[in-house]
Amino acid sequence: MKLLKQIFDFYLNSSIHVALSCYALVWITFYFFHIQYDEPMALFVFFGTIVGYNFVKYDALVRVKRKPVGNQLKIIAVLSLFSLFAAGYYFFQLKRITQIVSFAIFAVTALYTLPFFPNRKNARNWAGVKIYIVALCWVGATLVLPYINAEILFTSNFFIKCIQRFVLVFVLILVFEILDLANDDPHLKTVPQTIGVKRTKILGFSLLVPFWIVGIITFSLHDLIINLIMVVILMFFILFANPDRSKYYTSFWVESVPIFWWLMMVFF
Repeated sequence: MKLLKQIFDFYLNSSIHVALSCYALVWITFYFFHIQYDEPMALFVFFGTIVGYNFVKYDALVRVKRKPVGNQLKIIAVLSLFSLFAAGYYFFQLKRITQIVSFAIFAVTALYTLPFFPNRKNARNWAGVKIYIVALCWVGATLVLPYINAEILFTSNFFIKCIQRFVLVFVLILVFEILDLANDDPHLKTVPQTIGVKRTKILGFSLLVPFWIVGIITFSLHDLIINLIMVVILMFFILFANPDRSKYYTSFWVESVPIFWWLMMVFF
């Protein structure tokens, strides 16, 4: 049992799970825009997510705090290096415009992690902006990149989907911020720190309602039913979120929502 827990913790800590969530959202983008499965695109996002998330999570731990590197962190470093090479391999199979936009997303990720400006902290520590940066990166990686790589003309449907994807990720991050309330630096001014847990939950509920209603314009009945199920699941996650919850509540269950969404699309 202890070994299984160690494997499961490694699966979460190495960002494989969050990478699967991004991979699932790429598949959902393919589905909604009727794009044939693009393996280089999907795997570029998968491996790129592992690299990006591990860089964000462990850079400060090793570079700034100079914490000792344990065996698990060494294995994560090897996995991240392999993922970097894999992401690079698939990167060169993408369209030129996709490569340019992916560089822009990488620049935002680097800005989020590294202090580029003199006497300023990285963007991760800028008051009130963390949630928007993360949501924009997710929209860019899981929707914008697959869309432009398929060379489809921009339509109103594309922009509606971008807004919906942004809202979805924004709400997912709200749950994370509620659970991290006790540990987050007060200067971050996260949403729960600013308006309180109760109002944050109300905000999450209120965002999910238009998220589903707007879909009436562009989704089929089949998709609307699946989206309604996903919205209800998310509402329960928001409802029961509190700072005393286990880390698995967000790092596994909440981050599984895109995977559940994708599986419902596939099997139903």
